[in-house]
Amino acid sequence: MRVDEHGIRHSAGATTAAVQNEIRTCGDIHVVLPAYNEAAALPPLLRRIADVEIADRITVWVIDDGSSDGTADCVAGVRGLDVRLVRHPVNLGLGQAVQSGLRAVLAEAAPDHVVIVMDADDTHDPGVIPALLKEISNGADVVICSRFVEGGDDSTAPRWRRVLSRGATLVFSKIVRFEGVQDFTSGFRAYRVSLLNRATAHWGERLVEERGFACMVELLMKLRHCAPVVTEIPLKLRYDRKPSPSKLRLGRTLVQYLLLLTRDRLAPVPFRKL
Repeated sequence: MRVDEHGIRHSAGATTAAVQNEIRTCGDIHVVLPAYNEAAALPPLLRRIADVEIADRITVWVIDDGSSDGTADCVAGVRGLDVRLVRHPVNLGLGQAVQSGLRAVLAEAAPDHVVIVMDADDTHDPGVIPALLKEISNGADVVICSRFVEGGDDSTAPRWRRVLSRGATLVFSKIVRFEGVQDFTSGFRAYRVSLLNRATAHWGERLVEERGFACMVELLMKLRHCAPVVTEIPLKLRYDRKPSPSKLRLGRTLVQYLLLLTRDRLAPVPFRKL
């Protein structure tokens, strides 16, 4: 018996049935991939998802956010994987792509299902999906793939990206004080559908209002009013697999973070338990 880097136990001849047993309380899995001009990255990422041991339980939702490079054409022909396409006629930004993906999933998913949001640029390893589901099965409502816990690593990312992520985490951890969260800006997370349903019942279309990269922090800040159980597992970021330049703009993102904090400080706490 061994435990791999993602926390999954394996034995000689380990089978899909063994993995299924470890995540027995989870329903179907929905993977949301917000994508803007990711035609080069999507095919290898979809193949990696198809190779996950429980791929038969996964539905992938590709949110084509007004791409001009044929991103939408990449969803066809992936063997062994159920892939759905949601298209924005124009680019609306990461936040609105995440919102569209969550809305599409929640329209079909059962309360015991799980939503996983990943970057579509192939920097996130789908091999950690069973570890995410294991945390959900053990009682977590939100599981974050974290660069800042033991075993996490973001050394392949540009230095300015690493400084931004660490700076944002330091500021938000001091001000927001959300227990269980060390990586506020990670775009790789799992959520219980039942939790998202509760949050959506309160915020509706306002669940994700940010258009840019600050949307991931915004979603966490709103979900904290539902008092979720949050855990983290290590994320080894594979920025070396990213085939295109980063779409994150440092100055714009810093302004978004500042405005988000200001709005959160001024916004009233929900008047009833969510």
